[in-house]
Amino acid sequence: MLKKFLLFIASFALTAGMAFAQVDVNKADQASLDGVRGIGPSMSKRILEERQKGGSFKDWDDLQKRVKGIKEKSAAKLSANGLTVNGQAKPGAAAQAGKTGGKPMKGDKPAAVAQAGDKPDTARK
Repeated sequence: MLKKFLLFIASFALTAGMAFAQVDVNKADQASLDGVRGIGPSMSKRILEERQKGGSFKDWDDLQKRVKGIKEKSAAKLSANGLTVNGQAKPGAAAQAGKTGGKPMKGDKPAAVAQAGDKPDTARK
């Protein structure tokens, strides 16, 4: 039981640290971009190709104009998930991302589901 608890704490700490990491679109490599929730391999490739072709992104509007698939709603979600442009989050991103009603972004995976026969951890006497 103690081992399970320690494993849970260690994995939670690792996940929490990764979930709140800021990734600047002008400095990130493909692996870093892929680590942002909502960005998959094809979008990260489009971002890198456009950055190579046209130089660094000036601001969020520039990113949205130049990269196919990043519109207002998705930009707000990406910003809320840690993507920045020149170290800046998208203005109003938290409010815009909250309007989605909890809809998952394309590429999101469903949360783990308990399997039949799983028993909840309960304190034993």
